[in-house]
Amino acid sequence: MRLTSFTDYGLRVLMRMAGNPARAFTTAELADELQVSRNHLAKVISALAAARLLDTRRGGGGGATLAKAPVDILLGDVVAALESDQALVECFAASGGACTLTPHCRLKSRLAHAETAFITDLNRSTLADCIYAPESMG
Repeated sequence: MRLTSFTDYGLRVLMRMAGNPARAFTTAELADELQVSRNHLAKVISALAAARLLDTRRGGGGGATLAKAPVDILLGDVVAALESDQALVECFAASGGACTLTPHCRLKSRLAHAETAFITDLNRSTLADCIYAPESMG
């Protein structure tokens, strides 16, 4: 399974923020530190806030903070939230896709099981297991 860059960046943001959970981070500083597009990261942070993983505040002294303790954020739930609009295969799309095998396909249920197992396995770990703190933080 391959995760989108959107999910990859979301996980990086959460891992970095978990390294200093009481601190508010701006999109600009996270984008600079993680070396990713500020515009793309703004969308990622918005999605994390919509999933209630981050709290955001605009203006002076604003930024994003973790909405929960790192130990309370399950990795599988993060991936599921950020990948929710990405179908594993065409027939998993909300529209049902255009696969000609759909009426008699014997693969779809196996893929669905594998996807569920993937998320379940990730949910054995929390963000606390993956905290990233740059070396300069000590």
